Parts: sequence; structure tokens; C-alpha cells
Amino acid sequence: MFNLITWNIQSARDSLLDDIVATLHGMGQFDALCLQEVASDADGDQFAALAERLPGYHAVSALALDALDDDGGRRRLGSMIFSRHPVLQVFRHSLPWPADPAVMGIPRVALEATLDTPLGLLGVSSVHLEYFSLTQRLAQVERLRELRAEAHAQAHCARPGQAVNGPFRAVPRAAAAIVAGDFNLLPGSAEHARLLARVDDATAPLRDAWQLAFPERPHGPTVGLHDTSPGAGAPFTFDYIFVSEQLAGRVQRLRVDQGRHGSAHQPMMLSLA
Repeated sequence: MFNLITWNIQSARDSLLDDIVATLHGMGQFDALCLQEVASDADGDQFAALAERLPGYHAVSALALDALDDDGGRRRLGSMIFSRHPVLQVFRHSLPWPADPAVMGIPRVALEATLDTPLGLLGVSSVHLEYFSLTQRLAQVERLRELRAEAHAQAHCARPGQAVNGPFRAVPRAAAAIVAGDFNLLPGSAEHARLLARVDDATAPLRDAWQLAFPERPHGPTVGLHDTSPGAGAPFTFDYIFVSEQLAGRVQRLRVDQGRHGSAHQPMMLSLA
């Protein structure tokens, strides 16, 4: 069984990182972990702190935001992938950020790693899309579709390279893919439908792992389960795990952890056989 967890931790303070790691381990043994909204600022470097707290995993990261803070330090926000299995290659994809003067926003990134797992090569991506701007989010969805087509084409290409170590040494690209994270979109929205649409004649569409695991059930909420603030609405779904067609038949289980963990988002675990 291959288990993957995705979670937007919403920049938890260092004092809460032990609780986050305890929650992750409490969900069961996991082979890969996708985190969003990991921060590094005057309050501490969560990228380094999480890597220290998860020995035995290969940790890779990507920054969406890297800006000068008011105190002269750096304000950084991004994503991480942890893998129990070898990481053959890492891709850091800056996502489109077209101007939208009506709303505030920040740059976004998709972190992708090619993992050598018992199931074969897997391309695992940790994704965090725009919240406020539909224009930007749609552009980012289109870029994810382009990246899926690119990965598929490279996985089926001979890609000649050198046999010895060096920058041109050929590294295989995975045909099978998992794209997980906080997409800031609702089930059945135009963006959701676009992510599930066929990419091109050669590239099969992504599949929503929730729909594969629970074909007769609406998506379980992943945000706002414990929001008791005045005016809080009903919980809803923003977090997803999508899989390529090669993995659709391997989906065995998908569950959303229901506990109260500090983040407005709930962690989600996918199990593949």
C-alpha cells in the first residue's frame, strides 16, 4: 500500500509543529506528504523545522513568495513534499499570476517530485492555487493541464542523455501522477471541471480520487469543520487529490481527518494498492 497525505497547515507557528507531526503520524504510516502554506519569517523557519521533525523522509520545497519584510528580513511562503522513497528529480513550477486589480493576491507555485516507489515511478505534486481571483485561478488550472501534458510526453519520450553523472544525464519522468493540495475551488465549479477535462489526444484526463473512492457521495468538506466564529457558514471542500488514469484502478481508500488541528483545513490521506 502507498499512502499519501496532503494538508494546508496555514503557517502554523513552530510551537504547533510538534502537534502537526503528531497528527500526521496518527493518521498512519505515510509514504509521501504534500504540505502547503509552509512559512519562513521572523517567527522561524518551518521548512527546516519540519524536515528535522520528519527524519527518514527526503524533504524538498518550493517558494511561492519570497519578499522583503518590514524588519529587513525575508518573508517566505511555499510548499513541501516529503518522501520515504528516493526523489529522482524535482521541478518547481511558477504558476501564472495575471494582473487582477480587483483583488489582493500572492504568487503561486506547484512543487513536483519524481519518486521511485514500489508502485513504480510517481510524479507527485503539491499545489496551492489562488484564493481571491478567479481569473488567476483559471490561468493556474490551465498551466497544471499543460504541465500534465508535458510530463506525459516526456515519460513516453526516449530523452537521450549522458550515461554518466552531469547536468545532461537522462532522468526518467513518471507517467503516473498524483496532484494534491489546496485548490481553492469547489466541487462542480468551472475550474474543477476543467481540471478533469481531457488534456489532449495523447494525455488522459486527471481523475478526482474522491469520486473514485466514493462515486455515489458528494465530496466531504475539508475546510471550516471547526469554525465557530460568528457568521461562519457550512464547511466546504477546497482540498483535493487528483490521480492520473494509470492510478485510477489503484485507489483503495480516501479519508479526511476530522480532528481539530489549528488549521482551517483538514489533512487528507489517499491509499493506493
